[in-house]
Formats: sequence, structure tokens, C-alpha cells
Amino acid sequence: MSITNHEPTGLGGAFLAHRAKLQGLAHKITGRRELAEDVVQEAFLKLSDVAPGLPVQQPIGYCFQVVRNLAIDCRRRMMLEAGVFADAESGEHVAAPQGTPEQYAISRQNLVIVDEALGRLPARTRQAFELYRMGGLTQRAIGERLGVSAATVNTMIRDAVQALARCRHVLEAE
Repeated sequence: MSITNHEPTGLGGAFLAHRAKLQGLAHKITGRRELAEDVVQEAFLKLSDVAPGLPVQQPIGYCFQVVRNLAIDCRRRMMLEAGVFADAESGEHVAAPQGTPEQYAISRQNLVIVDEALGRLPARTRQAFELYRMGGLTQRAIGERLGVSAATVNTMIRDAVQALARCRHVLEAE
């Protein structure tokens, strides 16, 4: 009668023989059983891809190292996602900005007054102001687009700002 050695051979055998311990390690690192199962499954797939051609002196240690590394990566990913993504419930308690009907009416009237003030400006002056304030273009770029100097653009923007300053006095008086 011969005594056979039942030690697992190769990475696959070592992995299968110690699967429960590997899963325990992954669970300890990730803190969640379902993630630990995913990590162990991913480790098995990685090891099965490289196992046939990879001579490993300590297959059990290698398996534990692969699972450990994958579990740490999983934990880091969880922490990153927790910092970036908020849970769905946290947005439910944020009050939406709401104004009263009176505030909406006042805002609309103010916009009409501002639009009228800008409408009284020469078309190129208004265009220069809009390109500068809303388009974010430089005065030089606006000058090139309109075919005028940067100094002329500066004057146009100043005229628009002065018109809006006069408009502000009207709005504050109301």
C-alpha cells in the first residue's frame, strides 16, 4: 500500500484547495462578502490564464498574494467611488431653490430692463460686450472678429458697462 501525497499541485490545485481561506482574506480586506467572492473569482480567472506556463515555487503563497492585491485594488476603488459618487438618498433631502411668484415677476421685469438697456446700444457695442462677458473672449480676439482695434473694443465694453450701471440705478430705485 502506497501513501500518496495529497498536496495540491500547481496554481489551480492550490487555489481550489485554499479557496475558503482566500475568500476569507478578501473579505477581511474588502469588508463585504459579495465583493470578496468577486475578488476570488477574478483571481481564479487571472491565475487560470497564466497557470499553464508559469513555474511558481510556492503556488499557495502566490495565490494569496494575487487575491490580496486584487482585494486591495477593490477596496481602493470602493473608497474612490464613495468619495466621488453620492448615494441616491442624499440628494432627496436637498431643497430645490424656489422663489415666490412675486420674485419671478421682479426678476423678469429686471431682465426686460437690462435687455432694453443693451438694445439701445449700437449693435457692435452690444456684440463686443456679449462676446467679452458671456463668450469669454479677449478684447484682442473680439477686435479681430469685429475688425477693430483692442482699444476700440475696450471703449465699446466700457460704454456697455456704463449703460448697465445707469440701468442699475433704475432697478435700485424701484
